[in-house]
Order: sequence, then C-alpha cells, then structure tokens
Amino acid sequence: MKLIKTEEAVGHVLCHDITQIIKGVTKDAVFRKGHIVTEDDIPVLLSIGKENLYVWENNENMLHENEAARILYDISADSNMHGSEIKEGKIELIADIDGVLMIDRDKLRRINSLGQMMIAGRHSGFPVKKGDKLAGTRIIPLVIEKEKMEDARKIGGNEPIFTLKPYTLRTAGVVTTGSEIFKNRIEDTFTPVIEEKLSEYGISMVKHAICSDNHEDITEEINKMLEAGVDMVICTGGMSVDPDDKTPLAIKNAGTDIVTYGAPVLPGAMFLLSYKGEAPVIGLPGCVMYAKRTIFDLVLPRIAAGIMLTEEDINCLGEGGLCLSCPVCTYPNCGFGKGM
Repeated sequence: MKLIKTEEAVGHVLCHDITQIIKGVTKDAVFRKGHIVTEDDIPVLLSIGKENLYVWENNENMLHENEAARILYDISADSNMHGSEIKEGKIELIADIDGVLMIDRDKLRRINSLGQMMIAGRHSGFPVKKGDKLAGTRIIPLVIEKEKMEDARKIGGNEPIFTLKPYTLRTAGVVTTGSEIFKNRIEDTFTPVIEEKLSEYGISMVKHAICSDNHEDITEEINKMLEAGVDMVICTGGMSVDPDDKTPLAIKNAGTDIVTYGAPVLPGAMFLLSYKGEAPVIGLPGCVMYAKRTIFDLVLPRIAAGIMLTEEDINCLGEGGLCLSCPVCTYPNCGFGKGM
C-alpha cells in the first residue's frame, strides 16, 4: 500500500475502514476497506479529517475483491437466480423461482481448494422458495492475482455450479392398496397425506383407485393411470415382506425399471422407486402415513423437478438418513437427508 493525498485518491482502493464519529449520534465506518474512492467521496473524507489515505498500489496482475466476487458469481449462478448488490467484496445468490437447488459438488470443492476464495451454499437437493438465499461468494484478501481467478473460471467451465430446477411435474395418480380399505373395514387415511405433500410442489392428484391385495389389479390400475397421461403414479401400502403385501410385484409387472426397493433412510426403509419411460412409479411404505418426515420428503422435490434419480442417489442418503423426530420439526432446515 502507499500513502497519497486525499484529493489524488479517486480510483484508488482503500486499505482500511474510514470511521466517522459524531458524538451522541454515530461511530461507524463511512467507507469500508476495499472501497474504490470516487470524486464525490473527496469532500466527505476531508470533512472527517482525512487529508491523506493509505491505498493499494495499482497492479495490472491483481484484481480488486469486487471484481473477483463478480467472477465467482458468474461461474456459480444459473438463469433462475440473481445476485445481490456487491457488499465488502461479497455477492449472494438469490432464488428467482420455487425449485430444488442442485450443486456440482466437485466444482465447488475444487474452487474452494484454490485458496484465497470461497463459495458457500445450501445443500444440494434442497427445496427453496423464490427470494431465498442460496449461496454467497467472495475472496478472502482485498486483492487477488488475476491468474488465480482464471483458474477458477477454468474449473467453472460452461455450466454453473448452482442450478435451480423448477418443478415440472403437475399430475399424479394414487393407487391405494389393502383389502381392509378396499372392503371398507377401515378409513383411507393415507391418501390425504399424499395429496398434502404433493401440493407442496404444485402437483395435483387427478386419478385415484383403491385396490385389494391382488397384484394383478394393482398392475392394471398403474398402467391405466400411465396411459391416461399422469406425470407419476404413487402406490401406498403393501410394501413390507408380509406374504399379503404384493405392491412391489405389481409395480414390477407394470413394466417398470426398478431403481431400488429399499432405502438407507429411517423412516422409509421399504421405499420403492421405479420408472416407466420417464414417469416415476413409486411404492410408499406405511410410515409415510404417520411420520412427520420420511424418505418421501427427501426424494419428492427432485422428482417434482423432473430429475431422474439413480440407485447411487438413494444409497447416498445413508449419511443424514436418520430422522431424529424432533419435538418441533424444522425440516428442511435440519440434517435429515443432507447426504443426497
């Protein structure tokens, strides 16, 4: 840094905060470290007794923190989010739509490993609302080598680190299974729970059927709903190893490709995920009916956004897959499902 006269400081970068003290009124920084001095700033600086200033010496090989933060933002954000005003070299990513946040974890790790810069975000697979804060970017020092920021650009490539996927699925069919419901021995309390959870992501139940435990009937209803054009089919009940529970067999016989039968999540270990073409066909265990949050809550945001889940995606849920059933549920602002 170098010492210069205040009148000659236009365009230079301040090396420290400039504090203004007015007795009984304020004691705060009128200009922050890293501020680029403008013509209008000169009278203000002189009025608080700053005849001279310490500023960073210009170096064509270095970038100011605000310029560097803009580069980090450019490689981080997609078109469904916007940046906040740059403040103290930091830009935050803000959601423009409701959707599910997806992160290129490898790029994020590699850029944060470069040193002297950081990008911090929410968890991948996290459902967010319009206006939510998604991530923040900044460099650590006041200035940074251009070469280092070029390294970050190369890692970022042509695709953003953070992608906000809108919810695209709109309709669902629900096949309620169980002879006890089919024969009106008990009330169907499962379907209303499913409808409520679907509505969180703008999905409507447009088809509903109640079947006995006959797997052929269940298969027929699944295919009828898919032929009618629903975006997804959900089967409730009949998912355990009980000999009368035939829902997994019925889903398989509908011609689906089974991704997984079983998930490392509690509640929700007996979950089944399959696809027929691009349409998800799901088997939900009974815990979804009574537990506050389950495997269904972890996968539904991605499914609603049209993301095709793999067996590896489900297997990753083991870390964070244990719901603690807290007295006051704060999901998704908790550790449940954060391994995905």
